[in-house]
Amino acid sequence: MDAAVRDAFNHHDPHRTFEAYRDRLYAKLGGPFPFRLAETPLFLTNALRDHLQNAAIEIAAQLSRKDTLAALKKAIPAHYDVPGMDALPHCVQVDFALCRDARGEVCGRLVELQAFPSLYALESVEADAWSEALQRVSELRKPWTCFFRDRDHALSLMRSSILGGEDPREVALVDYQPEKQKTAPDFIATKQLFDVDAVCVTDLIKEGRKLYRIKDGQKIRVKRIYNRMVFDELEVKKVAVPFSWNEDLDVTWCSHPNWYWAWSKYSLPFLDHETVPKTFFLSDLEAPPDDLESWVMKPLFSFAGSGVVVDVTRADFDRVPREQRGSYLLQHKVEYAWTIRMPNAALGDDLSASNAVKAEVRVMLMRGAKDTDALEPLLPLVRLSRGKMLGVDQNKSSETLWTGGTVGIW
Repeated sequence: MDAAVRDAFNHHDPHRTFEAYRDRLYAKLGGPFPFRLAETPLFLTNALRDHLQNAAIEIAAQLSRKDTLAALKKAIPAHYDVPGMDALPHCVQVDFALCRDARGEVCGRLVELQAFPSLYALESVEADAWSEALQRVSELRKPWTCFFRDRDHALSLMRSSILGGEDPREVALVDYQPEKQKTAPDFIATKQLFDVDAVCVTDLIKEGRKLYRIKDGQKIRVKRIYNRMVFDELEVKKVAVPFSWNEDLDVTWCSHPNWYWAWSKYSLPFLDHETVPKTFFLSDLEAPPDDLESWVMKPLFSFAGSGVVVDVTRADFDRVPREQRGSYLLQHKVEYAWTIRMPNAALGDDLSASNAVKAEVRVMLMRGAKDTDALEPLLPLVRLSRGKMLGVDQNKSSETLWTGGTVGIW
């Protein structure tokens, strides 16, 4: 990463800088958050930033090919097949583990992707809070940004995609019990930036083909849904939604629900890219590979990383019934590098579990409301960990310093 910037951050009371950041963030969005905030941003070099965004663009382009799209749509379950699927998803997340290549340079290796909204608004506010907090260190008084292009362009594109040309009152960010979700801070940021209310799916009212919501005693038409519903959660909690997924409702989506299935872990075996590790459907393997310990087993659709087996054994492989193996992947394990130097490590020290942290970077893409609009990278979300998994659910402990959720800036 950017060694000079990291050294300046680490040696000027980083805990107080983090407190300044956290206080600014909580003042804007309320706190504490329902997930752990990492004590540092990820300082990206221009080279690594460009490598990650270019890889995300190339991966999205591969998935956009007509023949590939046709194959990926087969992943959509019949009872969840929503009419009106658009040409491409509005929101795409491409997750890269930060590893080291043969030359020892930091590079990205794909671990997952999903065509589903992520924390666009929250990361924008987090980056602003970090930029303000970093001004307390003279060597770091710079115009920090998290946007691959620029802030105005990114927020304009987010607004176009989320609103789709509709009045914000007639757009709803829909999730199940949004106030209880760990993504709730993003819902607050979305309201602040785009004036879109979060609404529980069970509170929607269907009349004919139209949907409505109640606000301040008034019935308001919902013309567009900023879709944050996770099908896995709806199924596990047996949530009854007030419409059939197969109904042709008079509503548009960001992103359309079908993309949740089509551009997902299901699409990984279709990719051929230098950043993508070998990935197979379990159903395509007559027998497990001899080096099974070098692979990760993942269910195609799971909530918050549940069901992922990092250290796979033959018993894990055999435990999946043959008729269910089309719903699991075997992905070659990537080796996360110890990339972020902690304050207790001198510049000459070799990075290791005792003095460094691993990172995963989500490149967050979006496109405008028109079908002709292209997907483009907007900003990076970052997860930090010293464990085997990088999700915020796996890094909750307050004792695990410098782990949790943060943002990439430069």
